[in-house]
Amino acid sequence: MSVILRKDGVLKLYCKGADSVIFERLDESCAELKFKTLEHLNKYAGEGLRTLCLAVKELDEDVFLKNGKKNFMLQRITSMDNREEKVNDVYEDIEKNLILLGATAIEDKLQDGVPDAIANLAMADIKLWVLTGDKQETAINIGYSCRLLSDEMVDIFIVDANEYAEVANQLKRFRESIANVLAQNQGTTACTVIRFENDFTAAETPVDPSGGFALVVNGHSLVFALDASMELLFLEVACQCKAVICCRVTPLQKALVVDLVKRHKGAVTLAIGDGANDVSMIKMAHIGVGISGQEGMQAVLASDFSLAQFRYLERLLLVHGRYSYFRMSKFLRYFFYKNFAFTLCHFWFGFFCGFSAQTLYDPNFISCYNVFYTSLPVLALGIFDQDVNDRNSLHYPKLYTPGHKNLLFNKKEFLKSLIQGVVTSFTLFFISYGSFYNNVDAHGYNMDGHQLLGTVVSTLLVLVVTAQVAMDTSYWTVFNHIVIFGSVAFFFALTLFINSNFIASKYVGVFRWTMSSPTFWIMCLLVLAILLIPIICVRFYWVHVHPTLSDRVRLKQRRMRIQSEPSEPQIVLPQIMRRPSRRKSMRSGYAFAHQEGFGRLIMSGKIMKKSKSSSIANNMLPPLLPGTITNYRPTIRV
Repeated sequence: MSVILRKDGVLKLYCKGADSVIFERLDESCAELKFKTLEHLNKYAGEGLRTLCLAVKELDEDVFLKNGKKNFMLQRITSMDNREEKVNDVYEDIEKNLILLGATAIEDKLQDGVPDAIANLAMADIKLWVLTGDKQETAINIGYSCRLLSDEMVDIFIVDANEYAEVANQLKRFRESIANVLAQNQGTTACTVIRFENDFTAAETPVDPSGGFALVVNGHSLVFALDASMELLFLEVACQCKAVICCRVTPLQKALVVDLVKRHKGAVTLAIGDGANDVSMIKMAHIGVGISGQEGMQAVLASDFSLAQFRYLERLLLVHGRYSYFRMSKFLRYFFYKNFAFTLCHFWFGFFCGFSAQTLYDPNFISCYNVFYTSLPVLALGIFDQDVNDRNSLHYPKLYTPGHKNLLFNKKEFLKSLIQGVVTSFTLFFISYGSFYNNVDAHGYNMDGHQLLGTVVSTLLVLVVTAQVAMDTSYWTVFNHIVIFGSVAFFFALTLFINSNFIASKYVGVFRWTMSSPTFWIMCLLVLAILLIPIICVRFYWVHVHPTLSDRVRLKQRRMRIQSEPSEPQIVLPQIMRRPSRRKSMRSGYAFAHQEGFGRLIMSGKIMKKSKSSSIANNMLPPLLPGTITNYRPTIRV
């Protein structure tokens, strides 16, 4: 970025930018200063500081007004073809033969909660790529400070070649190294940690003997890596790494990297940024998130979601994103099930009506089934339902993995809904048909008519699908109670009104006649038992014999809620008045309200790395058994 100013009657161009850009535009007389400045830049970058270079050039006013300004204005105003390229050519003509002024290094502190948020997102099996314009050393230090890189990693591969062939050779060598490590790990016995909690259940969790890999790519190497003939090789190596860091990249390269993953991996991408240089990347991704901060509102205006801080992304994904997928999956499965059960009853009835246009149900029931009788319960299921609370969703990031693995709604789950709908419709129709076949009431009237059969099947259908949505509901609210029990009550009230003498209908009196039959009520209990008891048994078996992480967390949450309820009345003791202590407190409110930052650590010259903590153990359901696992220390290959 450059600006032209007039100082003391002299026109000067001041330019700032990355060292890789500024050094290409320097005059030959700055060779010695360039070498010293490069040493300082490397030292600052090793300390985790963000660096920039400054340069100046004195312009000849006559030449500038005659050529520079004239060319700039003409190319911008009058040119209609390739205007952007022509303007860039004018920039290139002016920004050359610069005189190096020096370099700047600033500490850009991470926001609160960024390391924890990135660690939890990584534990949720979300692939994290960092696309930054910082130097390589700065980017690596930021990777360690935000826990994207760790000591447990086997290797950190660095791609920094300046030619096409060298970049290809580096990527192929890294691919072979990863394959060799994976082959060695497959030959060893997998380590398994068994965890217990309150003697409730035992769970086996396989421990990855490899700490994973990381890939660091420089911007000038990324130009060749994104070439059409090499992008698949680059993507193959990157996808086998736990973390990917692209440094010294341009805004266009950020968008190209996102587009590469979208085209070849078919994954859902999310891009988050806070500056104008992130706009192209945010627009290219499936989901764009802008952080409103001190760098303007361009990223926010171009995004789908706006956050105040980066750490809120953790809650957006692990809580709201997970709830959205969980609720939508349940909504769709139940929606397909209830409509299969409703529709296929017509199919079974077709064998008895010659597959004519005769309908089994009352036309009024067909109109109200999806509008009034079964719409609100499934709507409440899709809005309020949750398996675990938000606190546990954040505490156990692994709960997020069924979402991006598409485990809750896929072809298999759709087939289950179809089979359940077929079984439900078959049971409803043929048990109703068999129960009232050649049946008479207490007065000797025949009860095997078409109107009575349709009324019985429709009533049982509403009862069964409503009982099913009640079983599928994991989180009960007042609205769930109202819509579930209210839908059944509304069905009986509206059907009774439609079949009354107030409305001229061929179904007049059929519903009251059906309700007065003991056979109907016995059949209701039989149908509910046949359709619901097997489902209860199957779910009981899977929850207690093969529980998922969600099942175990939900059971733990329920147990904690029961233990927190007081079993006996609490005795409140009267408070004793104490004299205020004369000793002055040594605490400082300012010190506890603000964090010190990383100033001393950055200026110490030591690389910032993740410390061994208990954050991973805290995210596990039960505590680990005693024992340690020896991990490899990472080596950096260039």
